[in-house]
Parts: sequence; structure tokens; C-alpha cells
Amino acid sequence: MILLAALLLGLLAGWGLARRQGRPYRAPPLRHPWLAAAAFLPQLVLGTVPGVQERVPAQFAAAILPASLAIFFLFGWLNRGAAGMPVLLAGLVLNLAVITANGGWMPISPEMASQLPGGSAPDAAIPGSRFGDKDILLRPEDTRLEFLADRFTLPDWIRYRVAFSLGDILVAAGAFWLLLSPRAPMPRHSE
Repeated sequence: MILLAALLLGLLAGWGLARRQGRPYRAPPLRHPWLAAAAFLPQLVLGTVPGVQERVPAQFAAAILPASLAIFFLFGWLNRGAAGMPVLLAGLVLNLAVITANGGWMPISPEMASQLPGGSAPDAAIPGSRFGDKDILLRPEDTRLEFLADRFTLPDWIRYRVAFSLGDILVAAGAFWLLLSPRAPMPRHSE
């Protein structure tokens, strides 16, 4: 959700900046955009289609997140010259590192999970159990690269509750920057 919010805000800010400068907004020219869709689709299906999460074996589900991040990294690498893409790539590397180090799942502490919808009291949480579509409940002392885990949440005045990582922040910042950055008008070809 953090990435989708950054994309929407980046589009709105880019459009507003272009309008203020008296020019049309132009989306950044990206190579192989189908890779971004291919990276996002498995996570979308696993996280939003009712009943899918329960039917997908844990080993397969644990492979989906690192695989989709690797595909997204390839997309970012192929577009590494675009504004914001180095920041986005850094975030992907951090997320891929912590997820790979923790068996294909993004770790979240029982304390953080208790602040989210579907979370239970920290002492009732079962370490090692799945939480949501991509997280695994782990105590901080049992988490590899814990400082990269889902350990942040939005301020209390924002009613939507979600946990996110340092990598997520960088991915979102890179996506925002990518869509905000002004692009020069397309050159007109003389006939």
C-alpha cells in the first residue's frame, strides 16, 4: 500500500508541477514496463483474492515474495538511469536481503503486529506463524537483519494501519521521485 500511495502522490505532484510550469504531464519513458506488472501480479493475487492465501502451500508462498522482488529489481535495473530509480533499487535490495535472510517472509514483531488489523496481543502471538500475505511473526531477537523488518507504522492520526520497512520507504521515495520529475517536451520532428 505504501508503494501505491507513493505512485498516486507522485503522479498528482508531477501533474501539478507540469501544470504550474504550463506544460503537459508526461509519464517517464520506462523500458519493459511489463516486468513491473509481472512482479506485482503474484503479490496482488496472493494478498487480495479471497481463499488464495489458504490454498497456496507455505513453501510456494515463501518463494513468491523474493521472486517478485527480483523481477522488480530487474525492471529497476533496466531503468536505472531514470530519476529516483537508484533510490528505489536500494530499497528493493534492503527488502530482498531481509526477506531472503528470514526464509522468504518479511519479518514483523508480535508487538508491531498487535497494532495492525488482525493482530493479537503480543504475548498471544505464535512466533514463526504467517501474518497476512507476506509477513512472518518473529521476535526481534530471532529476526535476521531485524533493523530492515516491517517495524514502522503510520502516525496515529492516519486511520489506515499498516507496517512497513526501511526498504519500503526507499522504494516509495524512489517511485514518488520518478513520477514527480519533470521531463522535457518531446522534440518535434520536421517533415
